[in-house]
Amino acid sequence: MDTTGLLLKAVVHPADIQDRDGGRRLVDSLNLEDWPRLKKLWADAGYRGSFEDWVTERTGWTVEIVEKPLGGGFQVLPRRWVVERTFAWLGKFRRLSKDYEALPQSEETWIYLAMSDLMLARLGAAAESVAA
Repeated sequence: MDTTGLLLKAVVHPADIQDRDGGRRLVDSLNLEDWPRLKKLWADAGYRGSFEDWVTERTGWTVEIVEKPLGGGFQVLPRRWVVERTFAWLGKFRRLSKDYEALPQSEETWIYLAMSDLMLARLGAAAESVAA
């Protein structure tokens, strides 16, 4: 996702694949020429280690790991809330609220449809405010 929470690319894979391996699938699926301004990725601790180095070698991007602070209690983590908010937006779509799909490609398509609906709603609201 971008810094506003809009989806850039989705890759759905089986749950038995580690985050960092799924991240490699995602980066491998990108046409880097489509993302000339992308310079940094934020990730959680599941992506620490070889994934960080691999991304830098493959793309030249840096990977910043968003750490959970020591101690207890709820704290808003930098950039993490953007991802969680986007997951909440997607969760409002009934088809995405449960795992109905047999194929990962079907799930990816529903994710793109849900994000398209969200973006169209935003465009409609923006157009109404300009017209008013």
